[in-house]
Amino acid sequence: MSIGHKKLQLQGFNNLTKTLSFNIYDVCYADSALQREAYIQYIDEAYNAERLTAILTDVAAIIGANILNVAHQDYDPQGASVTMLISEEPLVAEQLPNFAKPGPLARSGLFPDAVVAHLDKSHITVHTYPESNPVTGISTFRADIDVSTCGRISPLRALNSLIHSFESDVVILDYRVRGFTRDVTGRKHFIDHNISSIQNYLSRDSKDRYQMVDVNVYQENLFHTKMVLKQFQLDDYLFCIEEKDLPEPERWRIQKLVRRELSEIFYGCNLSRELEFAG
Repeated sequence: MSIGHKKLQLQGFNNLTKTLSFNIYDVCYADSALQREAYIQYIDEAYNAERLTAILTDVAAIIGANILNVAHQDYDPQGASVTMLISEEPLVAEQLPNFAKPGPLARSGLFPDAVVAHLDKSHITVHTYPESNPVTGISTFRADIDVSTCGRISPLRALNSLIHSFESDVVILDYRVRGFTRDVTGRKHFIDHNISSIQNYLSRDSKDRYQMVDVNVYQENLFHTKMVLKQFQLDDYLFCIEEKDLPEPERWRIQKLVRRELSEIFYGCNLSRELEFAG
């Protein structure tokens, strides 16, 4: 265990629980009920249980964890979930950096084989929620992901990989550290690394692409970051239609609808109907 670059000798196993939670949103406009149904089917297939299992398998490799068990399920009419029980690989974990820097985008061959020494409560879960609004034509896809680790391995290493694995228009991130671990003198440690913001673990391209806001409660080891794409291109939000085929009034109407949807998700509230959104 280390805080900054100073290593501490622990009494027994590192008992800190670190949890990184994602809410990832993809927003789309579909003109008709048939197109909305087609979008839901497309996104449901693109992120089915098999694909989600592959993503979480990469996450386990990135954070240096060993997969103990996987349960996955596709749901009718739509949605999927995967739960993965993991444990720390001690030889791997000791080689992983434990300070604020972006993690890799994909697994690499850098981790040697290691014997699992501890079965703990570490797990990775993902649930998907496709939905649509029949009145406005707006459809959204939400993926809820939790990466919870007990021990030295850090879920923050999975941050960049997960953001790049999904079509993320809005991302809500929460990171918390719970419990405590003792050093050999009996002193409690409630966190084993320095952190001022989740943003410290984001890659440069993510920082360039997203507008971000932090709400952190340092004394409680709670860190919250909200992200929304900076650049708005209407074609990125259209399904089965293209911007060039839309008359100007319709284009402006759809832009306002999509911008409102993105803003309401980002701020977590229904905004005033009188509030105007630029096209």
